[in-house]
Amino acid sequence: MAEAERDDTIIDETLQEAARAYVAASEVAALAALVEPLHEADVAELLARLEPEERVRFVQLLGEAFDFTALTELDEPVRVQILSELAPQTVADGLAGLESDDAVYILEDLPDDQSEAILAQLPFAMRHRLKRSLDFPEESAGRRMQTDFVAMPPFWTVGQVIDTLREEDGLPDEFTEIFVVDAAFRLLGTVPLDRLLRAQRPVKITEIMNGEPRTIAAQEDQEEAARVFQRYDLLSAAVVDEGDRLVGILTIDDIVDVIQSEAEEDIRALAGAGDAELSDGPLYVARSRIPWLMINMATAFLASGVIAVFDGTIEAMVALAILMPVVTALGGNAGIQAMTVTVRAISQREINRRNAVRVTVRELAVALINGTAVAIAVGIVAGVWFANLELGGVIATAIVVNIVCAGLFGATLPMLLDRLGADPAVASSVFLTTLTDVIGFFAFLALAGWWFGLL
Repeated sequence: MAEAERDDTIIDETLQEAARAYVAASEVAALAALVEPLHEADVAELLARLEPEERVRFVQLLGEAFDFTALTELDEPVRVQILSELAPQTVADGLAGLESDDAVYILEDLPDDQSEAILAQLPFAMRHRLKRSLDFPEESAGRRMQTDFVAMPPFWTVGQVIDTLREEDGLPDEFTEIFVVDAAFRLLGTVPLDRLLRAQRPVKITEIMNGEPRTIAAQEDQEEAARVFQRYDLLSAAVVDEGDRLVGILTIDDIVDVIQSEAEEDIRALAGAGDAELSDGPLYVARSRIPWLMINMATAFLASGVIAVFDGTIEAMVALAILMPVVTALGGNAGIQAMTVTVRAISQREINRRNAVRVTVRELAVALINGTAVAIAVGIVAGVWFANLELGGVIATAIVVNIVCAGLFGATLPMLLDRLGADPAVASSVFLTTLTDVIGFFAFLALAGWWFGLL
């Protein structure tokens, strides 16, 4: 129990209040000493806990001591709020010390006029690199790539490469491989650092390079890029343009962020929760969620229409009204289980034309097995509760029908939406809920009306 309740964060109330006091008193030295030992993720958490006006003052007081990498760890609304109140030159100075992918991540959510004002304050070479990355589509490999990498010509020897690495000042802080390129900057191969260090100095790097490196197109969706990393266990991968020219690299830390972001996006889509962050205000959150609630409201009237058709049946046997939620709740739950598994498999590209039928048949089999087990239990409870074994048999049959249909639609509806070009994670849950409600109500009430002669 104690392990479960432990808070691993180092940003406690004492540190938070100290930072707030230093900001209020403009005590730069004390604030810098407080922040200096913190990781950028911890600085981001501290910033998120401060009031909006305190955040901006926090950054301004620290000046060059503030690591703008911390802004990449913040929710978008908090990051944009801070940047919108800082001078373009201040932001440009902070971005100048970042890796290009972090700088792009910070700039891409800003209004065009604000990002242009910041870019105008940067040195030409960096401005050109960042603009090139920003020109790629959102959530593409080109947006996520780093433009700082080490490339060497194919005619160099191991000794020349090592000497250059030791003497050159403008190299990235961290890298694990060297890219071999021709005069047109087309990628020829890669040389891992461990292989380079084990080779003799006179050996040409083309003799030790990997001549068939994994590459990712700059226009490729970031989720597809993450799938390549996962499939081939990559630490980094070259990003190439339409002419197969090397324009950047993706590293595993970038891909971890992508995987987390895409998984979070799918989970929110399944629940119709929109794209709101924890730091967003109630009005924004409400606006992001209400469209699907309105759609759900409209579809709920379809289920109500089914109940209205059997109003006489319900009046003649009140027990049906009591038991109706049981049928629809079980069907909805079974459908969500099948839908969640299917949507996740689609997002991982695990479902294709060859195995779609097998996946559907499996979900049907699971639904039949689970539906039968649950139906027997519910039938016994209902029969004893209302002293009517026939009613127990009717509800048991309706539950089997509804859960089997829920399993069928939970598996096939996401596949159909994906085939039509719609996002199955966004649209499946609303339609599935309606189908299970309609089928559940109709199966139960129609069976009861027919069996007891109430129609």
